[in-house]
Amino acid sequence: MSIDRRSFFKALGVTGVTLAAGSRLNASPSAANKDEFYGMLYDSTRCAGCQGCEFACADAHGLPAPNFEDVPVAGTLRKTDETRRTVINAYQTSKGDIYVKRQCMHCNDPACTAACLTKAMFKNEQGPVSWRGNKCMGCRYCMVSCPFDIPKFEYHSPNPKIEKCDMCFDRLKEGLKPACAEQCPTEAIVFGTRRELLTEAKKRINDNPGQYHDYIYGEHEAGGTGFLYLSPVPFEELGFNTTLQKSSYPALTKGFLYAVPSIFVLWPALLLGLQQATKNNDKNEEEHE
Repeated sequence: MSIDRRSFFKALGVTGVTLAAGSRLNASPSAANKDEFYGMLYDSTRCAGCQGCEFACADAHGLPAPNFEDVPVAGTLRKTDETRRTVINAYQTSKGDIYVKRQCMHCNDPACTAACLTKAMFKNEQGPVSWRGNKCMGCRYCMVSCPFDIPKFEYHSPNPKIEKCDMCFDRLKEGLKPACAEQCPTEAIVFGTRRELLTEAKKRINDNPGQYHDYIYGEHEAGGTGFLYLSPVPFEELGFNTTLQKSSYPALTKGFLYAVPSIFVLWPALLLGLQQATKNNDKNEEEHE
């Protein structure tokens, strides 16, 4: 039986299915306050649509190199999938053609982590939302719950993974910036703490009122996100979902958690155990054959 996102969010609130509740900013991750989330600010007024971020991302994560013939064209929607974690799209707007980068939004309080029964999807204390294959049981609730339609499943792989941007978390641990931010030639992508990014975004809007639409997408959407956007036009013109609630989706279930029976608390561990046992049995059968 299939379930769409709207129904899933309603289920989260009613039944409590979940069990868990500019360039100067391009500094080394080690320079940030560890109590603050990292994030990125994307300024669409500076993006040239070169797709350098796509190539840098693919190279950093061992993904197939982008097809040189697959370029952003207004009227054609390019989506992230199991082979690409970020994409650039072009939109015809009231101020001409504008490019927009899409990837995981790294929500402050992610719906995907709340929906994950085995904590395979989790938010690091530094801010990135990552996926851990050794804990995943393949339920794909993270895909259904994401209000931005980001996690993608490798349906055709014998050992499927969930693919999504993780803000280059391995690079962050080494004191490096995300590959896309490091390689952007126009500095349309800025990395820093969320507090710094919001300050910079508001400064750009205040200093250039005719250049920007007076709104920061991601400041409040779904409880706030780590990836923030600036635009010269209303975000509806760039294909953004502007009807998302401002509070986080996991917040809908907090009251339920106090009354949840113990069987629901133990159930994820049981499911993960069964999954690991199945993996081991399959491996033993293969070795025997």
